[in-house]
Amino acid sequence: MRVLAVNAGSSSLKLSLLDEHEHLHHAADIPLRPGHVDEAALRAELERGGQVDAVGHRIVHGGSELVDPTVIDAAVLRQLHALADLAPLHQPAALGALEIIARLLPGVLQVGCFDTAFHASIPAAAATYALPAEWRTRWDIRRFGFHGLSHAYASTRAAELSGRAVEAMRIVTCHLGAGASLAAVAEGRSVDTTMGFTPLEGLVMATRSGSVDPGLLLWLADHARVPSSELQDALEHRSGLLGLAGSARMEAVLAAEQGGDARAELGVSVYLHRLRAGIAAMASAMDGLDALVFTGGVGENAPSIRARTADGLGFLGAAVATDRNSAAKLDAEIGSVDAPVRVFAIRAREDIEIARGVRRALG
Repeated sequence: MRVLAVNAGSSSLKLSLLDEHEHLHHAADIPLRPGHVDEAALRAELERGGQVDAVGHRIVHGGSELVDPTVIDAAVLRQLHALADLAPLHQPAALGALEIIARLLPGVLQVGCFDTAFHASIPAAAATYALPAEWRTRWDIRRFGFHGLSHAYASTRAAELSGRAVEAMRIVTCHLGAGASLAAVAEGRSVDTTMGFTPLEGLVMATRSGSVDPGLLLWLADHARVPSSELQDALEHRSGLLGLAGSARMEAVLAAEQGGDARAELGVSVYLHRLRAGIAAMASAMDGLDALVFTGGVGENAPSIRARTADGLGFLGAAVATDRNSAAKLDAEIGSVDAPVRVFAIRAREDIEIARGVRRALG
């Protein structure tokens, strides 16, 4: 069975056509404008790829009910549209692509694979916000977590490279891209993560703020009279590295830092401070750490970020070897050979995790 994996990010729509052996037959990256999928470009790539037997879609938010790969029907589609405002950078584009492909490939089953699903296993202590019970019940407020497809694949791949079963390991996976999150993976299951009810919580990201004091937002709304629409736009699109350093691209920020730019120096230091603190918190959720994994655009392509992150985690037993790290070809072990915690740089392959999910859903 040839599965088309469709991954709608914040700026592009990635397509991967995989056979039953996970061999890649066709790949494409179609630029996205906010809220718009280029149907003509998508049609052209489908024609180039050839036979498609099933389609799997990365859907960022599946809520509390959609916790397994699920064949998309009208009822599921209604559920996903209802969740769109909780993931405004991704969900509308993913649903737009799904509806276009349904027209272009009539009769081909489409399966939703949910970024939130991997984190459905986190315990109540990690998932529950200390908010009124009425709120939590009425609006299903909890930590959902995101990037689950990436965390699931990266943890499994790290175990393979370690020569151990993932069920026997405690792994912190760092998905560092335009969006960024951590997961604590114990015995192959997510037990904690940094993103929450929406993908805004947690680490500093490219344009997203990560965690901020909710009292600050209340102050901005009540005393500075900042409307909710401007708050959302600023937190989603004008914060993170962009707000700190003037650029959303880590490569550009690191280059500016090397040139002595004070804003870039601050941006990198804040980014690393939050990242190290988050990794330590994830390790504490598992009572220790066996492996640390970097993946995503920054995790794969910024050796200095990997090295400087590990520099602050020696107390956990993690250390990066300079030569292995700088010369790493993905998928690679980059940790010091005498360190108790193994460290890896792994290529993000959400497409493989999506294809696996489709096959599980279709039996």
